Amino acid sequence: MGAKSCNRCPEPAAPSAECPGNLAPLGVARTVEIDTTGGPGFGFAQFKAYDFLRDGEVVLTFDDGPWPGNTPAVLKALAAQCTKALFFPIGKHAMWHPEILKQVATAGHTIGSHTWSHLDLSKLPSDQAKDEIEKGISAVGVALGQPEAPLFRFPTLRHSPELLSYLSTRNVGIFSTDVDSFDFKTHKPEEVIASVMSKLKKNGKGIVLMHDFQHATSLALPELLVQLRASGYKIVQVKTKGPVATLAAYDQQLEKELGGATATPRAISSVVRTIDAPNFSDRFSAIR
Repeated sequence: MGAKSCNRCPEPAAPSAECPGNLAPLGVARTVEIDTTGGPGFGFAQFKAYDFLRDGEVVLTFDDGPWPGNTPAVLKALAAQCTKALFFPIGKHAMWHPEILKQVATAGHTIGSHTWSHLDLSKLPSDQAKDEIEKGISAVGVALGQPEAPLFRFPTLRHSPELLSYLSTRNVGIFSTDVDSFDFKTHKPEEVIASVMSKLKKNGKGIVLMHDFQHATSLALPELLVQLRASGYKIVQVKTKGPVATLAAYDQQLEKELGGATATPRAISSVVRTIDAPNFSDRFSAIR
């Protein structure tokens, strides 16, 4: 089945001219709000049913943080261009460095989750894989002091049909990628930039996968953002209609690990609004 475009999205508002120190920033051209009911999947590397991006649009995504030095450098580069990204932190890293993850949230970026310890879930028994997912979701929420977005990325982009079904029941959207930077292999900033730009040129648009855990990416990002703007690409920020609903048992376990100092991040179920849409394009809306 071909991809379904977001035909009903209104035209995006013009990017804000207010960006301290940058009169012509990359900015955010459009914000797309997603209803994650039923666990939809995004990114043509694995999910080809739906497409919310227009030609020339890019979603910047970062995995495996938060990490000292690298994540703050990524945030600084994004702030210099007044643009936004989607972060998929590892639960353990979130618990180790909650102050950095809170910086991500304070800067207005969207935060999902990326398991507790970055194991290949496709190789684990079902119960253990679900524990990895749920503990990761709760760890991010506990570290933030509030629930994150109901968005998830599988480590190494590997999943099983059973886990897709499970996330569907949890109403958690799944992000794959259109453009994989392979920055974990290309450890030089110039190679990261070349990888992303060449693949975007071929695709014309896409969800870009990078890692704020990788030092080369933190060094590459300032110039990469400049090149994205010079090449006419427009940044789309992804948001969701409500936060994820964490599971109390995992919240309590992780709160104990932090000494009970963080408030329970459970979401109120009524916050998440289910839309009975005749087709998937109705699950997206542009926020001006």
